[in-house]
Amino acid sequence: MTVKPEWLRVKAPQWERVGGVKEVLRDLGLNTVCEEASCPNIGECFHAGTATFLIMGPACTRACPYCDIDFEKKPKALDPTEPDRLAEAVRRMRLNHVVITSVNRDDLPDGGASQFVKCITAIRHLSPQTTIEVLIPDLCGNWAALETILAASPEVMNHNTETIPRLYRRVRPQGNYDRTLELLQRSRQLAPQVYTKSGIMVGLGESDAEVRQVMQDLRSVGCDILTIGQYLQPSQKHLAVQDFVTPEQFDAWREFGETIGFLQVVSSPLTRSSYHAEQVRELMQQHPRSSVAG
Repeated sequence: MTVKPEWLRVKAPQWERVGGVKEVLRDLGLNTVCEEASCPNIGECFHAGTATFLIMGPACTRACPYCDIDFEKKPKALDPTEPDRLAEAVRRMRLNHVVITSVNRDDLPDGGASQFVKCITAIRHLSPQTTIEVLIPDLCGNWAALETILAASPEVMNHNTETIPRLYRRVRPQGNYDRTLELLQRSRQLAPQVYTKSGIMVGLGESDAEVRQVMQDLRSVGCDILTIGQYLQPSQKHLAVQDFVTPEQFDAWREFGETIGFLQVVSSPLTRSSYHAEQVRELMQQHPRSSVAG
C-alpha cells in the first residue's frame, strides 16, 4: 500500500471510553459500521459516545471492491428483536442523534425497508428527543420501499453517491448513478420536511471537474448535506488508492459546495458519511425545513 501522508494520521483512541461503548454493543448484540467497515474515526466517535449502527448484517449481498464489509457470508433472516435492542442502546448511550445504516439486502423484497421503520419506531418510543438519520442502500429502485421509510419520518435521509459516474462500473458495479440521484430526488419530493444527504469518496482517479459535476448533480435534485472524504484501501484485495487528496483541495470543494447551495458540506481527508453527523441538530435550528427552499 502507498504510504499515507501526515494529514491522514489519526489520534490514538482513548480506550476507556471506547470500551464503554463496545460493552453496550456487545451486551446488546449489535453491529456498527464503525467496526465492520474499519472506519478510521472509530476512536474519536466511540470516545464521544456516538456510533453508526449497522442493521440486518453484517453480511452484505453486494461485493463493492472498496468496502470492507463482509459479502462472503450468507445473509441471515431478519431478527425481530434487533429494533428493540438498538433502541435500548440509544437509550443507554443517551444519544442526541443516531445514525442507522445497513448492508445491502437485495435478497429481501423491500430491501429491508420494514426493518428500518421498526428501528425508527422503537427509538422514538424510548428516546423521543433523539434525532434519527438513516443511511440507506438504493433498494434496487423499489420506490414504494423508499416511501415506507420516509413515512416513518427520520430527520435525515442519507444515501451515498460514493464516486463519479465514470468510475461506477469499477467502484460500484451493482450500483447505478442515475438511480442514486433519483432516490435523493424522490426523497425530497415525497418528504420535503426531511433533510437529504449524500457522500462521496475521492482518491480513486477522479478529477476536480468530475467531483464538482457530481456536487452540481446532487444540488440539482435538492440534496441538502454532502460529505467528502479520502478513500483508504482496507486491504490488498480492495481497490488501490490512486492519489491522496490534499486538505486544501477538500477546503476548495467545501467552499464550492456552500456557494452552490448545500446547507452543509463536511469535506476533509478523514470525513466519512456519518462523521460529526450530530451537527445536523444545529443545522436544523439554523435552517428549519419549513423555511428551506428547494
